[in-house]
Amino acid sequence: MGQHLARTGPNVTETVISCHGVSKIFGPDPGAHLARLKADPQTSSVGYVQAVRDVDLDIQRGEMLVVMGLSGSGKSTLVRCLSRLIDITGGTVTIEGQDIATLSETALIDLRRRKMGMVFQSFGLLPHRTVLDNVAFPLEMRGQDRSTRYARAREMLELVGLKGREAYFPRELSGGQQQRVGIARSLAIEPDIWFLDEPFSALDPLIRREMQDEFLRLKGLLNKTIIFITHDFDEALRLADRIAIMKDGRIEQCDTPDQIVLHPATEYVAKFTAEIDRARVVRAGSLARQLSGAAEGEAVAATRTIRDLARLLVADRREVIPIADREGKIIGGMNRQVALDVLLGEAT
Repeated sequence: MGQHLARTGPNVTETVISCHGVSKIFGPDPGAHLARLKADPQTSSVGYVQAVRDVDLDIQRGEMLVVMGLSGSGKSTLVRCLSRLIDITGGTVTIEGQDIATLSETALIDLRRRKMGMVFQSFGLLPHRTVLDNVAFPLEMRGQDRSTRYARAREMLELVGLKGREAYFPRELSGGQQQRVGIARSLAIEPDIWFLDEPFSALDPLIRREMQDEFLRLKGLLNKTIIFITHDFDEALRLADRIAIMKDGRIEQCDTPDQIVLHPATEYVAKFTAEIDRARVVRAGSLARQLSGAAEGEAVAATRTIRDLARLLVADRREVIPIADREGKIIGGMNRQVALDVLLGEAT
């Protein structure tokens, strides 16, 4: 059918975070140990933990990158390297072209205050402060006056659906509401870059789904560059523009959810996708190919999943179905049989 055309990720090209050859080793004199490993990969690592291994990764402005893997895969360590919460052993991390390893402590703190928001598994709320005070706290640390920071905090609480809870204390809120306070506090500083480390993992399934819905709503409203850590593949598929799957400190594959499900790069990635309903993940745009002639009949939106199109695919007799972007422009054609194979499984 010709060249593959469509991607489901954001239409952005500006790199915000870039890491090249990033490694993090825990143990005595880790830099010397990394040099020994580069000279001889068979060097014993007894007494050392290689948490991140030679990672190359570029993250684009406005992108939601989900980093996932099993416990111990290195995902949380990698994100802490990206924000320099820990120093890397080797390689470089740049934010908007600036090597963050060269920043002084004062400059690094300023970067975090101006550019970064962080939400972790533990909500980290101040128990003796009200919800409003918790959200306003980072602005207080910036030195903003009381009326300005409270006005901003109220805006953020309304954004996350907690208007009317300003005077509550954390202990008076549900787990999901506490998480929303954490998100509101993170957003209060208007971060360009947002780091979230398994923020929903402690929540029960119903609240977790509710928070995912809330997060998707916020994502649609705010143009943030987001790095989101999870070990839940369903959560990753639901939220991500791209997914980076980690194993033993390395990135096994980094691609759109569609491509990871359709074309797993390694056996390890294939195991992650084995039980996934591909039709629920794969979107029409990812199957679009260049048309050899004029498009015939009504087009379908590139963003619709094959599961959404099931009835159409069964009833439609066109060999190729035109695919349109958000503006209605035809971007290619989807082979109906290929789509049916995704929906029903390939014939044996």
